[in-house]
Amino acid sequence: MATSVTTQLTSLLAAAALLVAAVACQQRADSPTPAGTLATSTLAALPLEAPAPATNLTSSAKVSLGRTLFWDPVLSGGRDVSCATCHHPATAYADAVDLAIGENGQGLGAARHFRSPNTIPFGQRNSQTVLNAAFNGLTATGAADPTAAPMFWDSRASSLETQSLLPLATLEEMRGHQYAEGDAPDSVVARLRRIPAYEALFKMAFAETMPITATNIGKALACFERTLLATDSPFDQYMRGTTSALTAQQVQGLQDFVQSGCAKCHGGPMLSDYQLHVMGVADNSKNAISDAGANGTYAFRTPSLRNVALTAPYMSSGALPNLQAVLDFYDSGRGGARSANPHVATSRLDPLFPTNVTNKQAIMAFLNSLTATTYDRTVPATVPSGLPVGGNVN
Repeated sequence: MATSVTTQLTSLLAAAALLVAAVACQQRADSPTPAGTLATSTLAALPLEAPAPATNLTSSAKVSLGRTLFWDPVLSGGRDVSCATCHHPATAYADAVDLAIGENGQGLGAARHFRSPNTIPFGQRNSQTVLNAAFNGLTATGAADPTAAPMFWDSRASSLETQSLLPLATLEEMRGHQYAEGDAPDSVVARLRRIPAYEALFKMAFAETMPITATNIGKALACFERTLLATDSPFDQYMRGTTSALTAQQVQGLQDFVQSGCAKCHGGPMLSDYQLHVMGVADNSKNAISDAGANGTYAFRTPSLRNVALTAPYMSSGALPNLQAVLDFYDSGRGGARSANPHVATSRLDPLFPTNVTNKQAIMAFLNSLTATTYDRTVPATVPSGLPVGGNVN
C-alpha cells in the first residue's frame, strides 16, 4: 500500500512539474523577455546622474553661465555661430546634416547652408549629439571617469572641459578667419571681459579675482552639458524592470541586435565600448581629402546609440542617411565583412564587424526604444552679447 501511494504521489509530482514547465514556456512565448537574461547581460539602463570631476563640481551658477555661453555666438570668430548651432534641442542636440556647417553658415538643421561668399570648408565629420555625453566612457565593465571621458570621433580629447574649448579654435567650427588658432582662447576671453553681464556671471560661478579665463569657460560649458541627460527611454524603463515598456517587436529586436553581434561594440549603458574600430565607412564626397580617422588609422570611436533614431544621418562621414542604410552597410558582406572605403582594405576591418544582421525591422524597432523624451530643451530669450541667440539660425 505504501509503495502504491508513493508511486501515485511521484506520478502526480511529475505531472505537476510538466504542467509548470509548459506554462513557463507559454509565458516566455507570450511575454517580453525580462531584463537580465543572457541576451541583455551586456546592456544596462543609464544612471540617473552624471559624474563630475572633483576639480569642477557642479553648481547652479556654473550651469546657468554654461547654458548662456552655449547659446551665445560671441564665442565664435564671426559672432555668427554658437555651440547650439550644431547641437540644437530641435535636432536632439545634433544638427541633422551630414557634415557640420559652422562658421559662415545660416539656418538650422537640414536647412542650414553657407552664406555667400564663403571660404570656410564643411566640418570634416558628422556632429554627434551632446545628449548624455556626460556619460562618455561608461561601459558594461567600467565606470565613467569625467576626467578621462573620450570625446570626438577620434577620441582626441578627454573630458567635457577639454572638448568644449576645441571648437572655439577650429577654423570650420567656430573660429573662422578672424584670428589665428593659437590666439582663439585669448581673443574670446577678451571679448567676454568687455561685457559687464559676463563679468557678473563669472564672478557668481567662480570665486576668483579674474574669473573670465579660457579654463573657466570650459568648466562652465561642461557643467551645463552634464545637465543634458536623457535617461527615461523605453529601453531604460525595461532594463529597470518594467517589461511592458518595450513591445514584443522591440524585445525581439533587442535579441537580434545582440545575436547579430552589434552589442559586441554597442554594449553597456551607453551602447558603446568607447574603443576605436576600423569599419571602412565611405568618405563624404564634400570632403576634399579622405578622413583617415584617429592617427591616420581610419579608426573611429564607437558612437553611442542613445537617441539614435533622432540623429540621422549616420557614421563619422554622415554618409548613411538612415538606420536601414546603417544595417545594410553592416550586412553588405552576407557572411563576410566588406569595406566601403577604397582607402581601407577589407582585410583591415575590425574583427568585430557584424557580417550577418538578421531581422532588421525588429532591430530598428529596438533602436527606436532608445529614444528618451525628457531632456532640457530650454532656449534663452537673450544672451549677454546682444547677438541673435544661437547664431544665424533664421
